Amino acid sequence: QVQLVESGGRLVQAGGSLRLSCAASGRTFSSYAIGWFRQAPGKEREFAAAISRGGGRTYYADSVKGRFTISRDNTKNTVYLQMNSLKPEDTAVYYCAAAPFLAGARTNEYDYWGQGTQVTVSS
Repeated sequence: QVQLVESGGRLVQAGGSLRLSCAASGRTFSSYAIGWFRQAPGKEREFAAAISRGGGRTYYADSVKGRFTISRDNTKNTVYLQMNSLKPEDTAVYYCAAAPFLAGARTNEYDYWGQGTQVTVSS
């Protein structure tokens, strides 16, 4: 198994930037593709971005494409989500999750989930 811990969430003004981190421990981090999901108050969990095991392939939801960038550093067992041009509608708890292969928005294929980190974007 693998344990995932998100960090970096905070209050930020609209138009600002934030970088979230997903740190892994347990199994070899590079064995997993990683996805970022978010859940806003009163809404269902929503896919944001995903990255392949080696970092060579990425996939983004239309709602974040062009604003968010997912990357990973397997030597540090960490995946990042760089969020730019933030909007109030980006406010949510952000979760990272691990899958055997690049799974995109296919929630059922992710086996492990972190506890989440709160991102609040003020207008």
